[in-house]
Amino acid sequence: MKKHNFSAGPSILHDEVIKNAADAVMNFAGTGLSLLEVSHRGKEFTAVMEEARKLFKELIDAPDGYEVLFLGGGASLQFYMAPLNLLQKKAAYINTGTWATNAIKQAKYVGDVEVLASSEDKNFSYIPKGFFIPEDVDYFHYTSNNTIYGTEIRKDFDTNVRLVADMSSDIFTRPVDVSKYDLIYGGAQKNIAPAGATFVLVRKDALGHVDRPLPAMLDYNIHIKKDSMYNTPPVFPIYVALQTLKWYKELGGVKVLEKMNIEKAGLLYDEIDRNRLFKGTVAVEDRSLMNICFVMNDEYKELEPEFATFAAERGMVGIKGHRSVGGFRASLYNAMPKSSVEALVQAMKDFENKH
Repeated sequence: MKKHNFSAGPSILHDEVIKNAADAVMNFAGTGLSLLEVSHRGKEFTAVMEEARKLFKELIDAPDGYEVLFLGGGASLQFYMAPLNLLQKKAAYINTGTWATNAIKQAKYVGDVEVLASSEDKNFSYIPKGFFIPEDVDYFHYTSNNTIYGTEIRKDFDTNVRLVADMSSDIFTRPVDVSKYDLIYGGAQKNIAPAGATFVLVRKDALGHVDRPLPAMLDYNIHIKKDSMYNTPPVFPIYVALQTLKWYKELGGVKVLEKMNIEKAGLLYDEIDRNRLFKGTVAVEDRSLMNICFVMNDEYKELEPEFATFAAERGMVGIKGHRSVGGFRASLYNAMPKSSVEALVQAMKDFENKH
């Protein structure tokens, strides 16, 4: 039976990417050695690192003056590393979910943080609107996509303040005006690679303006000077990231991916809205294209365990909602084929007919 992988992360990868990675595990770049055992300083892997960084910048259309890093530690380390490098006076944040909450907490260890708005009052089921971004802050930070709750910010903020964004789960799903940002970061395990690598896109002239000493491992400038090789990088995830980036380019780039994702999410949201058994959990205008959260309507709540089993019998994997929300969550990252979304929609229709 075909499996349909809706897991929120580590998440689905394209079949071709997995095959290329498997081949490299057996014999990397004709070396006769596994990718898992080669030196990160050998010419074969340094070429991988260089190409991955170059292709990342090309796909996201980064202007001159930006550098791409592949580091460890996940977005959770960036919650602290970003303010450590950029926060001199004060930073502004909005709170749209669990990861935004964590980012705010870590930034407060570094300096003054102003939380401009929060959607915690309604269990993060909407994106705050109408808040004012003060111009006396070093940067404004937001989490673009909230994987647990299923909300997403799909546009760049129109402000004179420099932006910092955690784009862990929706990088390469829409065009981004990189020139507005000092920093874009995220864990790679949603839309780029398996767990273990973190991407960082940083504006070089935003660095070097804080007066605190920076530990070497937490200093972006040191990682830039060492081409992401200050310490041993996560070799395998970076290789897989390169394969994914190549696939994105072959498809036609970010605009093509955006169109595909709008179509896939539209199929599922249309069924959620049509089906008498189900309902969405977030404000319609703030719905994520990446993480689609839904529950049974109140009168059918007791059917949730039965539907989970029903869907699993049809090959659906990873659709259980996060424990803080409940219900179901279907993650439709870039590598998710339309056919899998169609299979889930059909399962929902069949379950409705059954009841």
